[in-house]
Amino acid sequence: MGKKDVCKMSIIYINYGTKLQEITYEIMKEANIKAGLNSDMTIGIKPNLVVSRPAKEGATSHPEIVEGIIQYLQEAGIKNIIILEGSWIGDSTQKAFENCGYSALAKKYKVKLVDTKHDNAIRKESKGIQLNVCESALAVDYLINVPVLKGHCQTGLTCCLKNLKGCIPDSEKRRFHTLGLHTPIAALNAILRPSLHIVDSICGDLSFEEGGNPVVANRIMLGFDPVLLDSYGAQLIGYDPDEIVHLRIAKEYGLGNYISDETNIIELNSQNRPLVNIKANPIGSLLSKYIEEDSACSACYASLIYALDKLDRYKGDRIKIGQGFKGKKIKGLGVGQCTSGCEQYVKGCPPKASDIIKILENL
Repeated sequence: MGKKDVCKMSIIYINYGTKLQEITYEIMKEANIKAGLNSDMTIGIKPNLVVSRPAKEGATSHPEIVEGIIQYLQEAGIKNIIILEGSWIGDSTQKAFENCGYSALAKKYKVKLVDTKHDNAIRKESKGIQLNVCESALAVDYLINVPVLKGHCQTGLTCCLKNLKGCIPDSEKRRFHTLGLHTPIAALNAILRPSLHIVDSICGDLSFEEGGNPVVANRIMLGFDPVLLDSYGAQLIGYDPDEIVHLRIAKEYGLGNYISDETNIIELNSQNRPLVNIKANPIGSLLSKYIEEDSACSACYASLIYALDKLDRYKGDRIKIGQGFKGKKIKGLGVGQCTSGCEQYVKGCPPKASDIIKILENL
């Protein structure tokens, strides 16, 4: 790996907004993705369609993000594009394609949908483990992973690494659990090695992969190192990266590096982040009694909601958050750079939920 590639692996691009197709195209352009493409490639796009529920509920990848990806690829001269996914056991991928907007997307852009539940499986070995992997995922020249950053009832976090479970047949999904789930997830990533990851962090669910408690952050993230993105995502939703076992194993396997002071975070539209819509954050409404909000951006507010949810119960005064507190000297605790005038505040723009938790636990 050359010096240029090493530098590329240490970058996280972040874009904010509500026009999802537009911000996706924009972030791919900023990262100059076309420089690594050629028109003869077959490119696979792997969203998260674990269940047949609309993306606004926090479980599945927004079709508008995938549309932005397709638009960028086709304008770059790519003709062979497939969208591949296999919903979780007991749910229908075809139903998810239809209900989540992907059937219409495929028809509009003339791209192929592949249900990996009905795909051939090829036996592969990784890190001493035999795994059955769907042929379509192995056959593409360039795999774009489009996970949702959200909580998970078993692994704590699901993002780039865990999203590749949709590239194995249902029988193998069952076996992953008998193998302890975490180690085979890391081993699968060592086999597939996606070329690009575009993380849907628009409104991932608070703690459950099936959706129902979305927390609106209105951002997408792009990078080439899944461990880097997942470690950053873990902090955003309130975990230390080492708490996510499959993430720790993936790092040990040499699949990437954790976020550090050396990570280059490039933000687009950071001055125009959408403000929080409390009605769009149903779980936020339940926790709002602990918050004094004044023109908070959705990404900052999301971090605070994730942090409060992970505490058994917060007993302090209401926490200040939002641009309305800029330049003001205020008693109490604030969250985010805008509240730097508070007696105590959590740094960051937006702050990480993991940092907020540390402060709240010591109050």
